Amino acid sequence: MYKKTVKRILRDLSHVRTGGSEEELKAAEYLRDECISMGIAATIEPFSVPMADIKSASLEADGRSVPCRAYRCCGSSGIEAPLVYLPSVDPVYLPRVKDSVVLLDTGVGYFSLRDLVDNGALGIITYDGNLRYADRDVDQKELRSYIAQGIKLPCVSINAKDAFGLVRSGARRVRISIDQNEYEGESRNVIAELPGKNGRFITLTAHYDSTFLSKGAYDNLSGCLGVLCAAENLVKNAPHNYGFRFIFCGSEERGLLGAKSYVASHPDEIELTDLNVNYDMIGTYMGKFCATCSAEEGLVTYLEYMGAELDHPCSARQGVHSSDSTPFADAGVPAVTFVRRAPVNMATIHNRYDTPELLDPEVILADGAFAAEFVRRMGDSPRCPVKREIPEKVKKELDEYLFRKRRS
Repeated sequence: MYKKTVKRILRDLSHVRTGGSEEELKAAEYLRDECISMGIAATIEPFSVPMADIKSASLEADGRSVPCRAYRCCGSSGIEAPLVYLPSVDPVYLPRVKDSVVLLDTGVGYFSLRDLVDNGALGIITYDGNLRYADRDVDQKELRSYIAQGIKLPCVSINAKDAFGLVRSGARRVRISIDQNEYEGESRNVIAELPGKNGRFITLTAHYDSTFLSKGAYDNLSGCLGVLCAAENLVKNAPHNYGFRFIFCGSEERGLLGAKSYVASHPDEIELTDLNVNYDMIGTYMGKFCATCSAEEGLVTYLEYMGAELDHPCSARQGVHSSDSTPFADAGVPAVTFVRRAPVNMATIHNRYDTPELLDPEVILADGAFAAEFVRRMGDSPRCPVKREIPEKVKKELDEYLFRKRRS
């Protein structure tokens, strides 16, 4: 792949493309066509996702209007109650929330939502952004179905400056009003396949959706370019011992919905899959190249040695990465996620500042080439050398990440 190709794809797809939107569909069609142009068969596979059209939303604090966006899928309601600020959902704080609206420093999690509801909270306010940024953007959040599991509670998102203002001014009472229409929509995975000799597969994944405010260049067009780079390299020397499935996942930003859908809808293919290689945010000018291995410890050592061998340092660890690799690992498929971790003041995500200007096409290609060489080595092996088992340490992290257990 050439730098001009990287620049073209970044130019063409750097726009908001939230899960379930028409913009996401157009991006899916674009990626499908890119795979077909390489000579790889590709299709778009739709799956259902919860959607909502917000008709109106308002927040008043002591009679003053505060710009807000209602959480999608939190229901329609109108409430007025005292405001309580919680730095954390610690048991010490929870008695304060009864019959109140809660301003949180965090998002709305599975256990925190239940703790708040069980202790009588009537509504939730969260915030995004930065007190020092020039913008006053307000993100569009949702009460995710797998988090809520039927719970409906008025939730709104505001800008960090307004959250600071509410606390500094000692705001006492708030009114929230939300009117929305909820329905089932459609998101999509793009699935391309390069057959191999032994009837088994290695999957390569990257999500291509963005959040509401973001053009999603770093997170995660960069990862999609990594998969395309690997696909181009692998097709040149096909067939390999292993077959490859290249999966561009939709609605990752909404809770890994595309990867979860693929794993649930393809049980036979999962049984034939020996490794998942996931790309999530590579190619920044600054930052270190990393790998998170939901697999045996030996893979950690191998990737660090390979990084030294190829003069492309790779800082590897064993654990769970919050990305599309997680559903594969939870289904018993060893997984690794590649990421270039940029310093937080050098590259940012989930806001208007995630643009192609953060990315160096040469670094994207270098990161992609390293991952592609790893995939080629695994795919040309008589048998994938990574044990097809998930260590107990990783299983514990999966249980916590997927809300089967509270973090200890």
